[in-house]
Amino acid sequence: MSPVALITGASSGIGYAAALAFARQGTHVTAVARRAQRLAELEQAAAALPAPHGSILPVTADVRVAAAMQQAVRQTVAHFGRLDVLVANAGLGHRGSVVEADWDDLETLLQTNINGVLHAVRAAVPAMRQTGGGHIIIISSVSHNLVSPYAAVYAASKAFVSSLARSLRLELEADNIGVSELLVGRTATEFNEKRLGEGKRTGQGVPTMSADRVAAAILRAVGTNQKTVTLRFFDRLVIWGNILAPQVMGQLAKRQYR
Repeated sequence: MSPVALITGASSGIGYAAALAFARQGTHVTAVARRAQRLAELEQAAAALPAPHGSILPVTADVRVAAAMQQAVRQTVAHFGRLDVLVANAGLGHRGSVVEADWDDLETLLQTNINGVLHAVRAAVPAMRQTGGGHIIIISSVSHNLVSPYAAVYAASKAFVSSLARSLRLELEADNIGVSELLVGRTATEFNEKRLGEGKRTGQGVPTMSADRVAAAILRAVGTNQKTVTLRFFDRLVIWGNILAPQVMGQLAKRQYR
């Protein structure tokens, strides 16, 4: 029986690329997002892949709603018979002051980046346990440990999911469920255009990688049960800079994000 993955935020960017990458290697995919038309386009793109390939089950759902994620998992198991991989990818960015930012923006970000991951994990794990195990990929960021003025709430949300991944790994060890966190740097997606808040500068001079590169790393992490994945040397420099010289990194971030 072919393996089955559920991917949130699958209508664009990393989620879209990951869905096609999994389908290309023969994995069936439940693609979850709010934009039904984009999911339909993804389904068509997967159907056009060279045979044999996995199929796409499009599910229009909002990760912020626990019942919607529970239903997405039920649909997955009903359609494919199992669930082996969860890619908790859906997320939003934000730029702006913690105090002056619009509260609705901050609430939307926290509900998506934190609640959305929790809802996806809590829905997926029972289904994985029924078939003897699986793997969870949590998409975090190189900013997870960054002193990040004017991007503080986004960075804090990624600190949360990175911490969650590391603790969850030990909680689920006995269930044969692996957990990987991907510390993703700047990627060429719609992320910047959809970022909430007033400050929408894209950070000139920061190298950008393709969503396909991140998707390939996701597949490798599942195949090798990697715990923490950093894709590029530049991203490692950022993370180590955050550890060794946090105030310097914070001043650089302040200039970029304000």
